[in-house]
Amino acid sequence: MKNHYLLSILLVTSFVTLAKDKPKLVLQITVDQMRGDFINRYQGNLSKGGFNYLVKNGAVFSQAHHMHANTETIIGHTTLATGAHPSVHGMVANLWYDQKLNRLQYNVEDPNFPLLSKGAGVNKSTEIDPTQAAANSDGRSPNAILTTTLSDEIAISSNKQAKVFGISVKDRGAIAMAGHSGKAFWFSKKNGEFITSQYYYSKYPQWVEQFNNKNSAAKYGNQQWSLLKNQSSYLFAKDDEQAWEQDIAGFGTTFPHPYGDNSSPYFNTLLTLSPAGDELTLQFAKALIKQEKLGKDNITDYLSISFSSTDYVGHIFGPNSLESEDNFLRLDKKIAELIAYVDDQVGIENTLIVLSADHGAANTPGYLNKIGVKASYVSPEAWNIEEKITALEKKWRLKGKLLEQFVSPYVYLNDSVLASHKNKDEIISEVVAMFASFDGVLHAIPATHIENGQLPDTMTMKRITNNHHNDRSGDIYLVYEVNHFINDFDGLHVASTHGSPWHYDTYVPLIFAGWEIETGEHSTSVATADIAVTLADLLGINAPSGASGKSLKHFLLDD
Repeated sequence: MKNHYLLSILLVTSFVTLAKDKPKLVLQITVDQMRGDFINRYQGNLSKGGFNYLVKNGAVFSQAHHMHANTETIIGHTTLATGAHPSVHGMVANLWYDQKLNRLQYNVEDPNFPLLSKGAGVNKSTEIDPTQAAANSDGRSPNAILTTTLSDEIAISSNKQAKVFGISVKDRGAIAMAGHSGKAFWFSKKNGEFITSQYYYSKYPQWVEQFNNKNSAAKYGNQQWSLLKNQSSYLFAKDDEQAWEQDIAGFGTTFPHPYGDNSSPYFNTLLTLSPAGDELTLQFAKALIKQEKLGKDNITDYLSISFSSTDYVGHIFGPNSLESEDNFLRLDKKIAELIAYVDDQVGIENTLIVLSADHGAANTPGYLNKIGVKASYVSPEAWNIEEKITALEKKWRLKGKLLEQFVSPYVYLNDSVLASHKNKDEIISEVVAMFASFDGVLHAIPATHIENGQLPDTMTMKRITNNHHNDRSGDIYLVYEVNHFINDFDGLHVASTHGSPWHYDTYVPLIFAGWEIETGEHSTSVATADIAVTLADLLGINAPSGASGKSLKHFLLDD
């Protein structure tokens, strides 16, 4: 009996020890369009409590890259969430052409789950995010994601006792990270509040209604975005006005940038083009942490916060701008505020933090030209695609249109028109050659070459293969020349963008910090698909169902 008693004591003690060995909260911070060199670039002007705190007190991986080619927002977020490549998780682009529905598909749209707020959808007349405006429905869900996410596996491992949330200004930034089993909230530019869809709730929690009733966005009315520090202290101090910067709805291209009256239809949109978008996201995150009591028991909870302003500011002003620099310095202060708040509510020692980005950023062509680097915008309107496709249709006497959709980087051909034609392969080859000949295009790669393993064994081609999903990817994949990209999205011109397989778009930060993480810098090449696998390994749970990354646990714990 004595031995049985001792054994039971040991088992109970072991269980308690194991419970204590788990963090109470996983905090996944994603900064939209944060290239991997940004912290080093601005380090001298950063606070002690933000990015520098994570660098000093965390495990820093200085050579982290996305291993897919189409470095867009939904793809990066879903890869971070799943540890899988687009070829497996299915999110191959912000927009893809659905041949069964015969229309474009926005990545997280779902007409079966309307928005919970009446009239809180996208105002397409004032939307600066054309991929979101292209959605056919205001409904939203994660159902297009084809694998589980880390957040799903946390919920499964706890039998749904874990609290799981995703927050962002962007719907896709919140939804991808919250997964299928969590709750997602995002900012409505139409009415200036944080919203969700009926996939997640039948009615809003009371605390969300109370937060939205404060009308935090309206407080920016007749205010302006001014510089945080003396202009002379900035790296881009002399670059306040540059020819490639875009003036959206009177927001201007020099400081200060006025938000205008909150009755303006563009008012909430302008907030997201500035640090205000991240400020609102942080306020909502703090309310959620407190009201949902995250990290208050021994079950590991999960919170993803995706900060979007860096992306919008980068698109409109470029990453080589005074605006991008000031926004980053202000984001640094928000990161510091978030860390301090989590420390107060949960304890940093109980919180496993990971920071990364969904993609990097291309330098603005005009900026590169100034220093002697060849770069340019790509102009598909100059390609005369319609005229040349019509000529091919006549040449081959096709019964119907040959080109179904061109939504960069994919070219979708009409399968039904090609299916019965005896010269199908020859026709496709001519279309491939046509696109390959266009100015700014480096490669036009047929899907059949990807599927048959006919691509050269290079890093670029591996990324293209990782991006290919048979049901969603196009018939041809376009790769633009280095430092070249399309800057026209449904009439909206941008200073800079992302979406290429080149280093500047795949390169992102990766820092683990907090709970039991051993500090240090690692120059080992790692992939963003490693993050979800590593977190699962640290938590002792199953990795997401499609994950192919490797665990970095041995770098992080002092064994």
